Amino acid sequence: MNDKMVNKNIISKIIDNKKRIFTALYFSAIIFYLEIIFKFFCLNQKIDGTIIYLVLYSLAFGLILNLISTLINKKINRIISIFFVIFLCFAVTVQFIYYKLFYTPMVLYSVTGAGQVLEFADMVFEAIINNFAVLILLFAPAFSILFGKTKHLSYKNTFFKQKIITILSIILVNVFMLITLSFGGKDVNSDYDIYYGTNVPDLVINRFGILKVMQKDLGNIIFKNAASASSTTDLNKYIDDENTSPDVSIQDDFCNIIDVPNEGNKDIEKIDTSPNIMDIDFDKLIESETDENIIAIHKYFSSVEPTNKNEYTGIFKDYNLILITAEGFSHLAIDKELTPTLYKMANESFVFNNFYNPIWGVSTSDGEYVACQGLIPKSGVWSFYTSGENYLPFVMGNQFKKLGYSTRAYHNHLYDYYRRDVSHPNLGYDYKGLGNGLVVKETWPESDLEMIDVTVPEYINDEKFHTYYMTVSGHKNYTFYGNYIAGKNREFVDHLEASEPVKAYLACNIELDRAMELLIRQLEEKEIADKTVIAISADHYPYGLEKEEIDELTGHEVENNFELYKSSFILWTEGRETVIIDKPCSSLDIIPTISNLFGLEYDSRLLMGRDIFSTSDPLVVFSNRSFITDKAMYNSVTKEVTNLTDNPIDEDYIKNINKEVSGKFVFSAEILDRDYYSHVFKEKEK
Repeated sequence: MNDKMVNKNIISKIIDNKKRIFTALYFSAIIFYLEIIFKFFCLNQKIDGTIIYLVLYSLAFGLILNLISTLINKKINRIISIFFVIFLCFAVTVQFIYYKLFYTPMVLYSVTGAGQVLEFADMVFEAIINNFAVLILLFAPAFSILFGKTKHLSYKNTFFKQKIITILSIILVNVFMLITLSFGGKDVNSDYDIYYGTNVPDLVINRFGILKVMQKDLGNIIFKNAASASSTTDLNKYIDDENTSPDVSIQDDFCNIIDVPNEGNKDIEKIDTSPNIMDIDFDKLIESETDENIIAIHKYFSSVEPTNKNEYTGIFKDYNLILITAEGFSHLAIDKELTPTLYKMANESFVFNNFYNPIWGVSTSDGEYVACQGLIPKSGVWSFYTSGENYLPFVMGNQFKKLGYSTRAYHNHLYDYYRRDVSHPNLGYDYKGLGNGLVVKETWPESDLEMIDVTVPEYINDEKFHTYYMTVSGHKNYTFYGNYIAGKNREFVDHLEASEPVKAYLACNIELDRAMELLIRQLEEKEIADKTVIAISADHYPYGLEKEEIDELTGHEVENNFELYKSSFILWTEGRETVIIDKPCSSLDIIPTISNLFGLEYDSRLLMGRDIFSTSDPLVVFSNRSFITDKAMYNSVTKEVTNLTDNPIDEDYIKNINKEVSGKFVFSAEILDRDYYSHVFKEKEK
């Protein structure tokens, strides 16, 4: 063989090896490319240390796809390759659009409700138009494989040796990922924990990318029966045997004498400060239970420290309650001139200066779930809908119904949206929405004012009533040409020197303000305004506004991890002396707080929020596992601790709160998955 032939063979082998390497890394390169586009243009993040995770995950996932696409013949392999590329581009593009609309990853479970989401087709179309250039970039690999020169993809070496090399490469990359993640420790919410264990979409997307979010989500769906709840071992790690709650039988020992005004004078009144718990014999429940997971949950809740009764316990006993979850509402919508009724309500009775309204995975539905149940939504499912067959003893509808109140709920959009037709009757309500009894003009969005006008006569003459509203007038998009309510109230905001979205947002909330004005007027005419409590919170912050528009409303650049979710909680009744509360609190605290104010029978250990008026330390929990206490603010994304005191923050303090926060997520999911309350209250009415 002459030198020319040898050189030709060498060159041929080099070319073949390059083709093999190129082909092996083809999917990895596409995955990394898509993740970088998503990171830059959707999350607005820069390159940081987590890029190594993105590289390793892209390699591992891409090599697996490469292996699958080499298993058959060249023709079929090419079809499989084309399918993988198109699917990756499509999946990331859908997630991109969804994130732009709702600022949270789309859970795969929501695909079952895709028909309802299509009602917002105009918003989807607008998002596509506004981000068209980025979407072209996301679909570039698909265009390339369909219309470009991609003969290399038919070059799939199906030899056994190459498959072994690919498998070994996959193992090697995953081992390297394991070692890299282990360097940061294996504590709760560590990179290791987030990758291999705890499913926290907000952290997964920041550290490992959107495809890892979808992978974990898909795993939860496929292995639902096996992984719908944590293992006994996982549950037991949150149980602190040294921290046991006080026994009901010794409640009287906790009564103190404190100086408080009594009926307008300065007499000393005896205040019961015993634990707000029920007569639950956890030891007996544990002894009679055979399910190890339920036993672990019993142990956990028996170890939770309860909140105590206080001077506000039962002050609203026998009052009426109107509970409202207001779409897109915020302190940003409250203005003395534009929304005078909301301004009055927000600055009278109880004023909460540090109230937060975190956003959760299923947007409005999860926001409702938190405000109505005092529990943290489970990632990957529609928690409210899933709870539709569970026993729910602590929700307001069931509590007040048990006391003989009339209990009704209304929503002025489609009655079955987010399957409220399943969830809301289970809360103890006679529920009406658009399409099953509530008659309001069908617009987008519908009028809160009309809903109040047609529904108040249904209950205002009842001896005692509790009514729940989910409003819709504050819904995005905030424009005068695609939003009926914004257009309706445009004349009231035209004089403002503000951008159109800001004006439209304020115009939408003018409708809520007018609805509250009408509601209060009718209560006053009936002479029960001073015997009716109105509680208003939002489902989520107004994410229909761009960040710069929120900055415009506040007059300064809003911090993203905490301040963005600051909001307003209105707790108002006519004629009550104003009380200022500076304690950090959130929508998770609404149910325990109202339960205490009305003197309802509930167990504070079995809810994830805390009575705001109790002496217990505050804890505000965010969906990404960040938290605020009276001592510190912890950013789970950056792992930064902000000290709120003059004293140093112990590292163990942050670890302990992290563990407590993670436990709340885990056991809140257990309550949902296992219908846990039914295991505690087995004597419930069938």
